[in-house]
Amino acid sequence: MNAKKLFWLLFLLNLFNYIDRQVLFSVFPLLQADLHITDTQLGTLASVFMLVYMLYAPLVGYFADRTQRQKWIGASALIWSAATMACAWVKNYAALLTARGLIGVGEAGFTTIAQPFLAENFPKEKRATLLAYFALALPIGSALGYLAGGVLGQHWGWRAAFMLVGVPGLFLGLLALTQIKDTFRLAQSPRDRARRVDYLILLRNKAFIFLCLAHAMGTFALGGFSAWLPTYFHRFWGFSVSRAGLVFGAMVVVCGALGTFLGGKLADKLLKKTHLAYFITIFASFLLAFPFAAGAVFCAKLLPALLLLAGGIVCIFLPMGPISAALVALTRTRVRSMAFAVNIFIIHALGDAVSPVLLGKASDIWGLKTAILFCSFAVLPACLFTLCSAWFARKSGRLREYLTPKTETK
Repeated sequence: MNAKKLFWLLFLLNLFNYIDRQVLFSVFPLLQADLHITDTQLGTLASVFMLVYMLYAPLVGYFADRTQRQKWIGASALIWSAATMACAWVKNYAALLTARGLIGVGEAGFTTIAQPFLAENFPKEKRATLLAYFALALPIGSALGYLAGGVLGQHWGWRAAFMLVGVPGLFLGLLALTQIKDTFRLAQSPRDRARRVDYLILLRNKAFIFLCLAHAMGTFALGGFSAWLPTYFHRFWGFSVSRAGLVFGAMVVVCGALGTFLGGKLADKLLKKTHLAYFITIFASFLLAFPFAAGAVFCAKLLPALLLLAGGIVCIFLPMGPISAALVALTRTRVRSMAFAVNIFIIHALGDAVSPVLLGKASDIWGLKTAILFCSFAVLPACLFTLCSAWFARKSGRLREYLTPKTETK
């Protein structure tokens, strides 16, 4: 499979990865009415997915660094798609929690591998843009998930929403199993494969760890907003479930796609002037996100609040491509699957594995508006961690070594 076809197959898988993940949030009010559960229990449905997702990722990363990765990609898509469809058949809250956990197993297997696998098939100077294009699946898939959940849930019930969105991933997973070839692994000799000492070196990579922490804070904010803003629209602005999913989904797809696209382009353009281009883009994005997000909560009028929120969404999606490109740049080829797995573990352990349930608890105590405001503060430590990562990256010289046109050290 050539690089272009590989991109589109992985992009479609990533698209349904986010559709199947986010469809839950638009049907929160329907689930609550049907299963008689609290806001905290609703938030736990999102958090249990992330808990399984982050714990399973390092296991996948370990084996993916040693085996042909297309098998993990295809099998993971089959698992999460089947688990999404299984949500339609659950009879109680415990069964729904279990199904959400299995979705986490499948999606962790895919996300851990897909980005480094894709990056290896394209030139270094285009990787921020390439990974930004790949990351467009997040806003587009999330928006389609909100839309599908809202529309299908409103007209045919929440069970139909889960059933219908799970089907495409089954076909794409089979296609990945049969059509993708991991040429890098086939050409790799056993002595070039990851050793345990390589993982210790990775964990001592301070630039990498601080970048993961910055990413975690951004993920905390994004996860909390993704889980609760449709319900916020429903409660405070009187939107129906369908309209809340439609409006928020449209904002995510337009503003998120715009931010993701611009972030990759800006970083690659700035890369011609400085090796710290990725970090400059990431820092500026997080810094600008805070006043927009906080302002949207304090604004009493609907239209200005929506415009401020739109600006915040653009800013919080800007770092998507640069963060992935920086992760590739800061790590060696032989441990990249594990590097992305460690990143997944950190960003979800400190990010959206906890933010939905924390916001749900805060909402039960102080109200949802206060909870949303609390969530927006997470981007401030993200700025600090980005600066720390940039300092250690510059000190180590890894970025200059990586970006110099020569064969990369394995």
